[in-house]
Amino acid sequence: MKRSIAIAGNMGSGKSTLVDFLSRNYDITPFYEPNDENPYLADFYKDMRRWAFQSQLYFLSNKFRLHQALDRQPGVVALDRTIFEDAEIFATALYQMRKISKRDWETYQGFYAAILDAIRPPDLMIYLRCSMRNLRKRIRLRGRKMEQDVPLSYLKRLERLYDDWIESYTMSDVLVLETDDLDYIHDLVHRLDVMQRIEAVLPVSQS
Repeated sequence: MKRSIAIAGNMGSGKSTLVDFLSRNYDITPFYEPNDENPYLADFYKDMRRWAFQSQLYFLSNKFRLHQALDRQPGVVALDRTIFEDAEIFATALYQMRKISKRDWETYQGFYAAILDAIRPPDLMIYLRCSMRNLRKRIRLRGRKMEQDVPLSYLKRLERLYDDWIESYTMSDVLVLETDDLDYIHDLVHRLDVMQRIEAVLPVSQS
């Protein structure tokens, strides 16, 4: 039976780690964010207002292709970060910060609405919630260059948008995992707890 699990959460919340865990413990095919670099990013960081719209449109179209590939994949799949987050969190943050004009925002929203009509929603949305203190610690430890200078105010804005979005999300079942003290990689009790909570919502075969 075809089913999909989507993993959502702020930067550093543990999305990729959970997708890895699911693919190792279950008969699940992992899908990760596209690796090809956004050709607008360098320009975007130099002049956000000039290049925010183009950059976000590129991310949206790339994620649309990923969702299409996911929809064609048989069996159970797990997706690291969804197209919903691209639009509802990151693009919205830039619009709120006035980096995207109202006219461009309406164009973006029209494209996003058309995409939502063309893709299949996940069967389960797992939202990873994490304190700001731990998010910043994890971002620092994993050492991705572009993330190191992300302002605290921006991370807090993303967190507010994430909380508002997941509160109103109704397209599928939602499982919220608090990840501050959750160590399902090394702690057997935590591992069994996470697996039981997932299986209670969406039965999946262990590998």
